[in-house]
Amino acid sequence: MWPTPFLISGVSKSYAMTGWRIGYAAGPEKLMQAMATFISHTTSNPAAVSEYAAVAALTGDQQIVETMRQAFEERLNLFYDLLAEIPGFDMGDKPQGAFYLFPNIKRAAQLSHYGTVDDFISALLAETGVAIVPGRAFGMPDHARISYCKDLDSLREAARRIREFVGK
Repeated sequence: MWPTPFLISGVSKSYAMTGWRIGYAAGPEKLMQAMATFISHTTSNPAAVSEYAAVAALTGDQQIVETMRQAFEERLNLFYDLLAEIPGFDMGDKPQGAFYLFPNIKRAAQLSHYGTVDDFISALLAETGVAIVPGRAFGMPDHARISYCKDLDSLREAARRIREFVGK
């Protein structure tokens, strides 16, 4: 751990503001000055409306954060369990961070007669309309990143389509 702790965060996940690209940092003045110098030369300015929205999120009623956390926990538990029932989906541990699952799906690809996970994922999208991201993009080619940010009915439907695709 650093001798003096510091914080780097953003509003994307906590306040459902992905795409707004607003982050913040807090820490020792010397470190913050160095970060400000660096960041001022590496990024363009965010839109003022994004900054005001982030301030409103950070300073407003925080009950919405707990409400969202509970909703995402319900989605996680449902989708994790549904995907765990699909042959060849090795779910591993439940995530404790963002709204993504990262199962090993190599066996599911093999059961579905695809040579690679990437081929399986491409066919899944083409045949079912369910989009998942190849783990290769994250250094783990046998895995897939699967978001559970949709509503419960959409997650149930996605799991049904994946299950049918693997079972065909």
